[in-house]
Amino acid sequence: MDEGRGAAEPLCPSQSLSERGGAWVFDVLQYRQPARAFALRFDGRVVAYLNRCVHVPMEMDWRPGEFLDSDKRYILCATHGAAYEPGNGHCADGPCGRGRLTPIKVEERDGQVYWYPSPDIQPVPFGALAPGSPT
Repeated sequence: MDEGRGAAEPLCPSQSLSERGGAWVFDVLQYRQPARAFALRFDGRVVAYLNRCVHVPMEMDWRPGEFLDSDKRYILCATHGAAYEPGNGHCADGPCGRGRLTPIKVEERDGQVYWYPSPDIQPVPFGALAPGSPT
């Protein structure tokens, strides 16, 4: 376990993430507020980010779980076209300037993908409403 991080949280089976395919979307709390995050496989490794564009803090997927552009080279914000490098989250083009997506540490072992909470990004407590759930 990394210093300052919580215990690993199970995310999904490794086989659920195909190379440059759809993402696994999951609910988190960012600064105690509901948010969404996503994980995808790119160049053989799993990466995860908060689902928030740097340009305007809104969700980026153009369909649920679909983040990559048509060439499957960049994570693309569906609203304003900001393009991010999947491997490191850095802005590659568009209105995101020198920004970077908020990374979430992930690890893949024994056929399972895990994510690690941070001081700012925590799991949704069991029984709590997921983001967007009716009250």
